[in-house]
Amino acid sequence: MKWVEVKKLYPDQYVLLEELESVTQGNKKIIKDVAIIKSILDSKEATRELVRSKGNRFVYHTSEDEIIIEIVQSPRFRGNISYEN
Repeated sequence: MKWVEVKKLYPDQYVLLEELESVTQGNKKIIKDVAIIKSILDSKEATRELVRSKGNRFVYHTSEDEIIIEIVQSPRFRGNISYEN
């Protein structure tokens, strides 16, 4: 389902979604197509769902014009790490 359709069905609320199609531009992922898992009326519940989200699932608010997610790279360690007792 396209984001425009989700916004019409669930105006001004949080929704738990699953990403179906996206495009990456630099450090941003632009979500093009989603599956609706459920609507969320309470912001506290939305936060709980977001924390529990894994893989392609995420929570987003329908007040946003587009779904754009910033990609954050995990820091990488260089060199040898030794642990001495």
